[in-house]
Amino acid sequence: MTAIKHALQRDIFTPNDERLLSIVNVCKAGKKKKNCFLCATVTTERPVQVKVVKVKKTDKGDFYKRQMAWELQDLTEVDAKDANKENPEFDLHFEKVYRWVASSTAEKNSFISCIWKLNQRYLRKKVEFVNVSPQLLEESVPSGESQSVAGGDEDALDDYQELNSHDEQDIESMMEVCEYAISNAEAFAEKLSRELQVLDGANIQSIMASEKQVNILMQLLDQALAEVDNIEGKLLSYEEMLQSVKEQMDQISQSNRLIQISNTNNGKLLDEIQFLVNYMDLSKGHIKALQEGDLSSPKGIEACINASEALSQCMNVALKPGHDKLMAVKQQQHMFSELRDTFARRLTNHLNNVFVHQGHDQSSTLSQHTAELTLPKHSPLHRDLLRYAKLMEWLKNTQREKYDGLSRTYVDYMTRLYEREIKDFFEVAKIKMAGTSKDGKGKFATLPRKESALKQEVESLHGSSGKLTGSTSSLNKLAVSSSNSRRSQSSSLLDMGNMSASDLDVADRTRFDKIFEQVLSELEPLCLAEQDFISKFFKLQQNPTLVENVDDSDGTVPSRPLSEHRHSISEKDMVRMMMNKIFQSIETELNSLIALGDKIDSFNSLYMLVKMSHHVWTAENVDPASYLSTTLGNVLVTVKRNFDKCISGQIRQMEEVKISKKSKVGILPFVTGFEEFAKLAEAIFRNAERRGDLDKAYIKLIRAHFFEGVEARVAQGVREEEVSYQLAFNKQELRKVIKEYPGKEVKKGLDNLYKKVDKHLCEEENLLQVVWHSMQDEFIRQYKHFEGLINRCYPGSGITMEFTIQDMLEYFSSIAQSH
Repeated sequence: MTAIKHALQRDIFTPNDERLLSIVNVCKAGKKKKNCFLCATVTTERPVQVKVVKVKKTDKGDFYKRQMAWELQDLTEVDAKDANKENPEFDLHFEKVYRWVASSTAEKNSFISCIWKLNQRYLRKKVEFVNVSPQLLEESVPSGESQSVAGGDEDALDDYQELNSHDEQDIESMMEVCEYAISNAEAFAEKLSRELQVLDGANIQSIMASEKQVNILMQLLDQALAEVDNIEGKLLSYEEMLQSVKEQMDQISQSNRLIQISNTNNGKLLDEIQFLVNYMDLSKGHIKALQEGDLSSPKGIEACINASEALSQCMNVALKPGHDKLMAVKQQQHMFSELRDTFARRLTNHLNNVFVHQGHDQSSTLSQHTAELTLPKHSPLHRDLLRYAKLMEWLKNTQREKYDGLSRTYVDYMTRLYEREIKDFFEVAKIKMAGTSKDGKGKFATLPRKESALKQEVESLHGSSGKLTGSTSSLNKLAVSSSNSRRSQSSSLLDMGNMSASDLDVADRTRFDKIFEQVLSELEPLCLAEQDFISKFFKLQQNPTLVENVDDSDGTVPSRPLSEHRHSISEKDMVRMMMNKIFQSIETELNSLIALGDKIDSFNSLYMLVKMSHHVWTAENVDPASYLSTTLGNVLVTVKRNFDKCISGQIRQMEEVKISKKSKVGILPFVTGFEEFAKLAEAIFRNAERRGDLDKAYIKLIRAHFFEGVEARVAQGVREEEVSYQLAFNKQELRKVIKEYPGKEVKKGLDNLYKKVDKHLCEEENLLQVVWHSMQDEFIRQYKHFEGLINRCYPGSGITMEFTIQDMLEYFSSIAQSH
């Protein structure tokens, strides 16, 4: 092991300015034995660095190489496994635990002893040695190889003193004088020893020769000792004097320390008192405002607002630990609670009185609007109540039960008030819709009947539930002044086909359109203003608030305090619930009005679809989640359903049309009716958002001719040769359709079409000829299409058109030449 140690010192550590102090041959515990060496080293330069280095042989086995190194200061624990029995295993705890097995217990003990000495000498942070014998840590390892490896080197480390340059020169010159200094070290050492003995003898003789000087020196030393004794006596007396002074100074210091502590405590106490006085003291003015402040005047309301805010600050102050145990603090808190409860009761009673008082004022003005189609404005009520908005916010934060009670009271009161206003408003609207006629000058006039009787007949149409339940005869009494002056209530295309455009009561439809628009225009600002007021007055924003688990389908407000409720919804939902309760009659009344308008004239659904869609779009732009937007959207579904029902009725009448045998040959009645329907619809849907619904209706109406029905059956899966077996499309029905289009009528229709095209085209660029030629090609294409359809669906029937393609060419040519 000594040879290995010298080899490692020479090859690995000397080049790095390090000294090898101890070495142990180890392998990793629990793995295949691959031996390596753990070395304890120190650097030769200051400051000294102590390391544990892992060294192993190279792959060829001729040289050693440095594999890993740890700083000894990173070592936290050395575990020798067993302090009483010989055990070669030991653990070193660095950033992780390294488990080793030494080749012998002696090497392990020597290495651990060296580590302990290095730790004691160089490290401030002591390493913890576990399961290590105390004798091993206190004494050096016994003589032998271990002694030479660990203890001897450590002693050498303790006695080692670095040579200076002068000493190195002296040794070199001495070795140059003796030629065998290098070759025979023992002889050189004996020579040096003899010379040292000679020098020691010379020194002794020199000392003996200077005995006189030594005696003199001794006398001087005796005198010095006497002086020292004298000085010590004086110092002792001084020390006794200072001891009394020290005691006095200690007493003064203790007194000063107590004074300083007292001053510090007084300062802290003063700070606590100032804190409590500043943050828990309510002025007399605020107390008076809370107890008896005038809640009806603007000045008094402002004073109450300031006092309530100051009270909230006092009650919500963050007390320090121990403050709540002070009697004065408890008394203040009790006073604040009484003031809060007193003012909350005063405020609640006053606002309840305001609701009642404002309600009487509002009801008194309601009669002014009964004869007009307008809704009363609530802006004065809102303006007066908004003065209390900050107080309502205070009540919401401090007395939630009273806040909830006021909310319910307001909702209940406004529900009754709005229900009366809205009911009367819609009654007037229904009377104006159903009780108008034309006088001789073409102006609108009320029917010659008393308004009360007319109102009763309108009420019989919708009943208590708000739905139309009246008979058609009752409606006709309201809507028709005489059979000569007004058209029948049936607005089908068939009826339109039997009348001229001048017979249509366009003025009544325009009147209905204006009334319906006025109804929506009155409702829209009313709902928006009320929703805005509720949000501001009750301070309902987007923050979540506790409410009970209720079914809000009817828009009811929770009946219990919100603090007792078990789940949360947003305050925006609270606004929606309050609006649903307050305006619960609007949707019912609108549906009733829509049903009345549809009963009067089914074409009114066209006006209502356009107007309702526009107002829904406007409301969604303001607030997509508002009550107005939601309600109008629900009503729009009903309007759209009526519109679809109107279109379906026209289609059904087209399909079920019957031509009398006595009637003259000509264009089917519903064709003319469709033209008039299109004119009316285009006028209503011009620049409307729901234009797409009209276009879809056009497609449905156009597909209601005979041949389109045949194609629809084929598209549904009916085989072409089986279409003729269906009752609505048998051979007899085909002959009737073809008989309605003789060549004479076709030419007449083409002549009228030419005149209409001529009106809309200029004479330049020969546009008329180009369009007419294109129309001829399209007409021929349709003729061939229908002819092919007849051949496929009615094979062998011998049924053909009453005019041929050649006849069509002659019609187009003669018409063009005649003009």
